[in-house]
Amino acid sequence: MSIESSMITSLELSQLIALKQQVSALGVRRKHIRSPLSGGHLSRLRGRGMEFEEVRAYQAGDELSSIDWKVTARTGKTHTKIFREERERPVLICLDYRKAMFFATQGALKSVIASKAAALLAWHGVAHGDRLGAYLFSDDDHQEIRPTRGRKGVLKVLHGCCQSKAWQGQHEASTSPNLQAMTQRLRHIRQTGSLVYILSDFRGLDDESMGHLAVLARHNDVVLVHIYDAIEANFPASGTFPVFDGKQHFVCYADATMQAVLHAQYQQRMESLEHLQKQYRMHLIHLQTHEDVAQRIRERLWAT
Repeated sequence: MSIESSMITSLELSQLIALKQQVSALGVRRKHIRSPLSGGHLSRLRGRGMEFEEVRAYQAGDELSSIDWKVTARTGKTHTKIFREERERPVLICLDYRKAMFFATQGALKSVIASKAAALLAWHGVAHGDRLGAYLFSDDDHQEIRPTRGRKGVLKVLHGCCQSKAWQGQHEASTSPNLQAMTQRLRHIRQTGSLVYILSDFRGLDDESMGHLAVLARHNDVVLVHIYDAIEANFPASGTFPVFDGKQHFVCYADATMQAVLHAQYQQRMESLEHLQKQYRMHLIHLQTHEDVAQRIRERLWAT
């Protein structure tokens, strides 16, 4: 990561707990997620499970798919089924702590941004009565936290974030991206009908991992939170800048060849994410390391 005096490079549990107040201040009540690449359209989530409650006479505005044709045929009048929404649903937060997430040139490390976003999503979920779980993964370690109700569930996730070995620089560079293993594991640990948030820079997103995500999205709501630094989108063609990889400081020399390679990788990643959104109806939000996390999530995920 490039070092600046104002750079946020660490994570404190107290900071993540304090984000509960920002969720309350946002006053988010509606059960919608905003789809950022569809002209501001509000896309309704599948929602919690639905339980049958009663059959009543059809009213204007009722869904045609809910018409009870047996009762309609028997009575000669159109009737519709009414369903009651379950009070809770499983929410699974998948958080990327691989080595590449410990990078930034401004604002805060990508891992810090991801952790703050995860805390906001966790507090929001518990405020709506959801059961909260998490899957934290790094280059050589992972942690699964089973869905739990209430404040206890949030604190288990936040403690897991802060206690990850990755923050102590104990992660080793992996010889190959592990998004394939992560996405495959998600298919097994999530419960059908879950709301799944994946917070990552999505390095190593390939056909295999995209295939796992496509299967995951068939019976769950999937929200992709792409976290990146501005320099990844616009890498310089020349110059030098200081870098810290979590263990040591060194100087990075930029040139046109490196710029072309990194730009191509970034563009491919963006195209893959947009394909997942459009083809499989996933939700996608981009978060830069220098942005106000709470404000960005409110604007791009939660309807106002």
